[in-house]
Amino acid sequence: MSATAVDSLWTTAGGVTSAAPGDKFTAPTIEYAQLAPVLIVVGAAVLGILVEAFVPRRARYTTQVLLTVVAIAAAFAAVVGLAADGYAGENANIAAMGAVAVDGPALFLQGTILLVSMVSVFTFAERRLDPASHGNRVDSFAAQAGSVPGSDGEKAAVKAGFTTTEVFPLALFSVAGMLVFPAANDLLTLFVALEVFSLPLYLLCAVARRKRLMSQEAAVKYFLLGAFSSAFLLFGIALLYGYAGTVSYAGIAHVVDGTVQQIDPALAGTMGNDALLLIGGAMLLMGLLFKVGAVPFHMWTPDVYQGAPTPVTGFMAAATKVAAFGALLRLLYVVLPGLTWDLRPVMWGVAIVTMLGGAIVAITQTDIKRLLAYSSIAHAGFILAGVIAASPEGVSSVLFYLGVYSFVTVGAFAVVTLVRDADGEATHLSKWAGLGRRSPLTAAVFAVFLLSFAGIPLTSGFSGKFAVFKAAADGGAGGLVVVGVVSSAIAAFFYVRVIVLMFFSEPKADGPTVAVPSPLTMTTIAVGVAVTLVLGLAPQYFLDLAGQAGVFVR
Repeated sequence: MSATAVDSLWTTAGGVTSAAPGDKFTAPTIEYAQLAPVLIVVGAAVLGILVEAFVPRRARYTTQVLLTVVAIAAAFAAVVGLAADGYAGENANIAAMGAVAVDGPALFLQGTILLVSMVSVFTFAERRLDPASHGNRVDSFAAQAGSVPGSDGEKAAVKAGFTTTEVFPLALFSVAGMLVFPAANDLLTLFVALEVFSLPLYLLCAVARRKRLMSQEAAVKYFLLGAFSSAFLLFGIALLYGYAGTVSYAGIAHVVDGTVQQIDPALAGTMGNDALLLIGGAMLLMGLLFKVGAVPFHMWTPDVYQGAPTPVTGFMAAATKVAAFGALLRLLYVVLPGLTWDLRPVMWGVAIVTMLGGAIVAITQTDIKRLLAYSSIAHAGFILAGVIAASPEGVSSVLFYLGVYSFVTVGAFAVVTLVRDADGEATHLSKWAGLGRRSPLTAAVFAVFLLSFAGIPLTSGFSGKFAVFKAAADGGAGGLVVVGVVSSAIAAFFYVRVIVLMFFSEPKADGPTVAVPSPLTMTTIAVGVAVTLVLGLAPQYFLDLAGQAGVFVR
């Protein structure tokens, strides 16, 4: 049978008439320059996989670190270039056939994600915290991730000096998904970006070198609950498609506000069905609230934060929140602005239980990583107060808070990696007693981060909280501000308790030591302290920057 006949069969079976000989297929137009930050990171991630396949094992670590750092720096330069060309303002547009928005919020969030990823990668690459094993320096990751914990294969891999350098391309794939997530302009792109950044994180959580079983348990919990939330998100997308007949943000918004121009005959029966809109919107919100760790979708957070390798925990705690809140903002401000009053009571409830739940449960924690996990839940509630403001000031305050919070978080987890005993990281709070006398500088740096989390004046945490609470009050959510202040007061108790434990308790004779890190981790901590102090003492420039970047393209 000829090729023409086969083509005819396909087109007839599909109900498609053959094109006239003169007609030409129109190729999609892709604005590669506007997508450069994402393309650079994806390209580097693919190169990283080829490095694993072809570069000799002894050279992989150096190659991967250099490739990752250069790629992230180049992607950040591309973001700055796009902002300089006006894409954060008057030239903002929709790229990739309507799939990706290139505007102020997208570029601001992408820049934040890339900077946070850069300092996180430095902690991934740290190899001086543990004693050398069989003459080889070791990092936080398993020697051979595929081997059974405690097996002969794992022991042989440790003895041979193997390292899991695959963590670097995995991190790059995750970063690529995070870059697209807050910029997605249709629901399918949103879902694909969610999976692209989530799947590498599930793997990264499972490859801790010490406490392998706890690490693998954390990864399984994260994967199962993440798959569950993705199912809700996908079901919500299906319902919204049934409601609007399109997955594009602008198309759904037109149906919501009644300005739709053309109705698809196949969907005429369901278009405009408010039940589909409300249920689909609620399911979509559930999927995003899971990623930001809001109550009651927070169950995974403490276990995953505790079990994952600490560099991965810092990366995940900071960058994932930035990406997820960016997507949440775009969804509420571009797709569902007409539902502001319908969703407001639900969002109020979620914000209140998240702020209070995170702060109250954190008081009972005895593990520093679990304490920081519940702290991150409380902070998700504070950020939600800015989201609920439903105003340009609300958007800019959330952007500023995300930038502030992400650097403090990565810095705090970097300090946690330094405090070690014979079993690795000493994360039980009792072991931090007297740390200020044993290592005053480390304890002082950690105290700065804790004070910032608590929102004490002259730290970036205070500037961020003040911005979101002011936006919430101006937006008519004064009750949320009262709850937020009460939650902050409760949270201040357990932050100050850790500071008192470090500086006013007697150190134990068999207490942990503070490892001397390489310049990589030192840089991460120094950047965290600098951002905390600079944005606490002189935040106005960065508040203005967030304000200028706070307009979504529609």
